[in-house]
Amino acid sequence: MRGKKKTGYIIKKTAFYLLICFIFVYMLFPFYWAVNSSLKSEAQLQMTPATFVPRDPETKAFSPTFKNYISVFKDGQFIRGLVNSTIVATSTTILALAVGSFAAFSLGKLRFRGKKPALYVILAMTMFPQVTVLAGLYAVINKLGLSARLSMILSYMLFTLPFTTWVLTSFFKDLPVEIMESAQVDGATPFQTFRMILLPLTAPALVTTGLLSFIAAWNEYLFALTFTSIEPTARTVPVAIQYFTGVIARQEPLGEIMAASVIVTVPIVVLVLIFQKRIIAGLTAGAVKG
Repeated sequence: MRGKKKTGYIIKKTAFYLLICFIFVYMLFPFYWAVNSSLKSEAQLQMTPATFVPRDPETKAFSPTFKNYISVFKDGQFIRGLVNSTIVATSTTILALAVGSFAAFSLGKLRFRGKKPALYVILAMTMFPQVTVLAGLYAVINKLGLSARLSMILSYMLFTLPFTTWVLTSFFKDLPVEIMESAQVDGATPFQTFRMILLPLTAPALVTTGLLSFIAAWNEYLFALTFTSIEPTARTVPVAIQYFTGVIARQEPLGEIMAASVIVTVPIVVLVLIFQKRIIAGLTAGAVKG
């Protein structure tokens, strides 16, 4: 019996690790292939069958090249897109956290009529596809004559603000009421209690929601393509990559596109690595209640 149990345990453990390895490869392989393609020349990209590492077409020796990265950084449109994406994504994140934290504090800690309907309306706003509001939103922004960058920041708030508010509300709800009561006894106003006591306690949630909002704004394509159609200088990185052109007419610059994709992904990876402890704390906070 012990031998059978031990065999069953080994099989289950082996199957578990095989599943983990499969998920790991499945998740990382697209990024690996982008890096691999970005280090290949045009001739290497046309090799059949495709190679898992950059190889010389004739000698088959390992032969990576950084020409694609050099070409990308020499492209003024791409650099301008990086600057635009940084401005738009950072501004969107700051606004979403500022407005969302105030709304979450009100919905999580204050008493007023219509609190539950307000929460359901906020949740419903996250369910609308972007394309359903794009035409009407573009008409309104065009009528107001807003710049493309400001248009993107305001439009991105449509999907970052409801998400931020909804997530932060649950964190404010979990904070003990005694904290607010003690602050009131000490003479603190509701705003002082929020700014000096409650807000620092929700730092993990702020980092988690802020990073997710930043990623959503950084990667957004549909609104950016629409609002920058009449203002090309405001194009963000996803749109700038789309307009890459090859040296030869009608050539698809796959290597440069892959290099640009890797460069765009690096800031997100760096942010996740820097704030990983805060992100884990934010995702697991409130998961276990004693």
